[in-house]
Amino acid sequence: MLGKYSHLGILGGMTISCLVAAPLVGAQLVTSKSLYVSYPPADYQTVADRIFVIGSAPSEGKVSINHQLVPRSQKGHFASVFNLKVGKNSFEVDYQGQTKTVVVTRSAVAKTVAPKDNFAPDSLEPQGDLARMPGELVCFGANAPTKAKVQVNIAGQNIKLQEQTNQIDLPDNKAALIDKNQPQAMYGAGQYLGCAIASAAADLGNPTYKLEVGNPPTTVAQAAPGKIQILSPLNLDIAEVKVEGGITRTGAGSDFSRLTPLPKGTKAAITARQTGNNNGKQANWVRLDYGGWILAEQVQVTTGVKIPPKTIVKSLTSKEREGATDVVIPLQVAVPITLEQGTNTVTLTLYNTTAQTDIIRFNDNPVVSRLDWKQTSPGVVQYVFNLKSKQQWGYKLRYQGSNLVLSLRHPPKLDQNNADKPLTGTKILLDPGHGGKDSGAVGPNGYTEKDANLYAAKLLANELAMRGASVYLSREADKFIELSDRQTIIDNLEPTLALSVHHNSLPDGGNPDTKGFSTFWYHAQAQSLAMYLHNYVVKDTGRPSYGVFWDNLALARPASAPSVLLEWGFMSNPSEFEQIANPLEQQKMAKSIANGITQWLLSSAKN
Repeated sequence: MLGKYSHLGILGGMTISCLVAAPLVGAQLVTSKSLYVSYPPADYQTVADRIFVIGSAPSEGKVSINHQLVPRSQKGHFASVFNLKVGKNSFEVDYQGQTKTVVVTRSAVAKTVAPKDNFAPDSLEPQGDLARMPGELVCFGANAPTKAKVQVNIAGQNIKLQEQTNQIDLPDNKAALIDKNQPQAMYGAGQYLGCAIASAAADLGNPTYKLEVGNPPTTVAQAAPGKIQILSPLNLDIAEVKVEGGITRTGAGSDFSRLTPLPKGTKAAITARQTGNNNGKQANWVRLDYGGWILAEQVQVTTGVKIPPKTIVKSLTSKEREGATDVVIPLQVAVPITLEQGTNTVTLTLYNTTAQTDIIRFNDNPVVSRLDWKQTSPGVVQYVFNLKSKQQWGYKLRYQGSNLVLSLRHPPKLDQNNADKPLTGTKILLDPGHGGKDSGAVGPNGYTEKDANLYAAKLLANELAMRGASVYLSREADKFIELSDRQTIIDNLEPTLALSVHHNSLPDGGNPDTKGFSTFWYHAQAQSLAMYLHNYVVKDTGRPSYGVFWDNLALARPASAPSVLLEWGFMSNPSEFEQIANPLEQQKMAKSIANGITQWLLSSAKN
């Protein structure tokens, strides 16, 4: 999957002309007298309260939008912000008699509004079947007219719901990227909530809501779509993870935060069920007994098992192999786990586990200085691997039968005395973002991010290869690759480092004047690299800083190597785009990033 250069194993010291074709600069996309609007696309829809109109025209003459002159860069690119009203917004972009009309429809933020005398459609909870353990809160909700009386009847018990007036409506996560990370609004009146606790296992059926509103009162009764079940602790279904790296989360939905992926074969009791969001679609989720939620489709369910999966743990063994130390923990059953990286530690937590440990043998090796363990609570055992270095180089977790295997990668072996090729002995994976049907962001003149990424990645590949690194690219042509396949490439290759190459653009509502180089990391082992590269490139090139971000990005998530995502600059900023479309400027960026990688590796690999 890595392409022809990867089959050679190394890009070596090939000259740039062997690998890099000239980028599509403005003159190739916009004719000498043409007007071009790259964003927003035709008949665009958004919920944002403003939009930026991005495009390009020859530098001679003036460009106006709705008869308002707009500033342009030296080469004629423009990006201007306009407020949007709810409904259709029309923008006429004019250049020397050429006019292009752009229509943007702003949709109001979807809120369920109740009629004057009834419940709001699709507002009665639960919307799908729900299961909980005895003693847990079961909560109910409905949208109804304000100042009404709302109650729910479940299993013969009436529960009064309280009208809510002061709940904060939080902004989307992306608001942190456009300096709008503040509460946006308050819920209005008309939302009713209430909770109850069931003490025993039972099938409670569909709760029935009752509404009384008006004078004289109008009464409405309506059943919720979902049924409620209270599970028996003595008869829980068992889930076994049937995919590699089952995705577990803090709640029943893809908008909840990720936990450590569970290796294939992990078994646990199911303690709750719920319908929730999965990337915009409704899906069934189950909660495993250690607290993580997982899609029901990612597990095999076994019923009628009276004894939930539990294990004891005694000792463990460790074995060095080329490039890594494998720690093997024999267990009776594959139980849920989490892993957390600290400054000098790796903490591995096993659930549904009881220690019977008297002796551990852990010989000296390149990574671990000492191993500690403790039973932190009934059923929870922690192993703390104290490391010889702050920098970690990647890990993998898997089950071989019921044996848990943790592989800790060793530092790369660099030749500190080889000034000409200091990266000899390293493998670096470069992932040019987007490709094929996925164009990514689009610059003012139509130059796409997918092309800019590939061009930049090949420049960087050349620079790294000239320093002695074995360099691999996830794609070497305009090809679409799924994010999951890109992650698999990294995990299979086990490079020294993995870098995803991108160029930035802000979501709707952002400021097109925003510019700068930025780096993104997810695992603690990549934070030092992200911070060092960011600071080095900003100082070395004089480019502005957009910042360093922890972000739940697919290409920052692989744990098998320090993985970072680089945003070289903003396609949406007219002046910075001119640097992105300039081969000499991109060559300077590639050289600076390669130098930063080299210095970071030489420093980190010996600590």
